Amino acid sequence: MFGTVSDSMEVKVPASEAWKLYGTLELAKIVPEALPNMVSKIDVVQGEGGVRTILELFFLPGRKDMTSYKEKCTVVDDEKRVKETEVLEGGFLDLGFTLYRVQYEVIEKEEKVCVTRVTIEYEVREEFAANVALVSIQPIVVIMEAVARHLTRNNLN
Repeated sequence: MFGTVSDSMEVKVPASEAWKLYGTLELAKIVPEALPNMVSKIDVVQGEGGVRTILELFFLPGRKDMTSYKEKCTVVDDEKRVKETEVLEGGFLDLGFTLYRVQYEVIEKEEKVCVTRVTIEYEVREEFAANVALVSIQPIVVIMEAVARHLTRNNLN
């Protein structure tokens, strides 16, 4: 079973400024701050933020469905301002998913306004179809909101 879920928001900063955060490891620094009740830390396993960078996300103790997972950055397109990551080990893969990909896009709307869009693509084996309920865009929306606050606070238009 294949599916996607997506959301977007307008941010009052130039797309180039938003991309400096989304297109780098800076995003990983904001995630634990944005989701303190979910993510305890993110370690850089390998790389410096580009393609083939591997991060390990650790969840707070007590979470029954997953304790951590590793994700690999598969696309970083500075021209199109697109970044994609895929779960490489653990997490969703341990729950019957064969694909769990997150795509971040920063789209220029006006000179000092952009749209950030995130899309989750997933594929799960039929016998684990009930686990589709674990796919939620909401935590990433919280991250997007935290990024938007960070960007608008740190970028004077």
